[in-house]
Amino acid sequence: MTTSSPQAVADRLEGLRTRARTDPSGAQSDTWAWIEQLGEARNGGELESLFSNGTVPQGLDGPTDGILVCTLTNPLVDLPVRMLTSAWMPWQGKTFDAADAKGINRMTVSSLIPGRILFPLYGMKDAPDDGKLAFDFVTRAEAGAIEPSIDVLVIDYEPVNENPDLIIRQIRDELVELVPDTYLGRILFKLPRGGYTNIGYFALKQPTG
Repeated sequence: MTTSSPQAVADRLEGLRTRARTDPSGAQSDTWAWIEQLGEARNGGELESLFSNGTVPQGLDGPTDGILVCTLTNPLVDLPVRMLTSAWMPWQGKTFDAADAKGINRMTVSSLIPGRILFPLYGMKDAPDDGKLAFDFVTRAEAGAIEPSIDVLVIDYEPVNENPDLIIRQIRDELVELVPDTYLGRILFKLPRGGYTNIGYFALKQPTG
């Protein structure tokens, strides 16, 4: 696996941002393809460089479409996750409420039964598009938990008491914007003795313009 240098990543992203001024759809498409390629290669180094060059999303509002880019725990866990999610992905993205600094995850109807098995005391909500909504979060802009030199939009599940204590409230997502309407997220898991570890990446997008 070849990883581009941090400067090469920064230069390529800057080129896409310049292109977005006149061709926002094309810039988004190429950025999305880049993210997908890095995920397929589990190129954590280049994903980290790309994330480090992102900016804090401003006024992110409404539904987004999402993908799980990759997990970065260990091969014995990551391979089964990749095989499962390539065949069945219950997560569709997130919906943001910029005015109230909160949001919720967009899920498929097929996630309902596995959700009841994993979290029997938690009830998903119906979505307007016949899907499901689950795991509310609050948002705020602040320094990254594991990389304080980078400002991020924090997607925090812990303050929402209705969220399951198992796994969900230990997750802190961090989001940056790469090109307009295109976002890269980092999935952090809270460690028992404090602090966080990076366990993967996801991406979100909205229609350009």
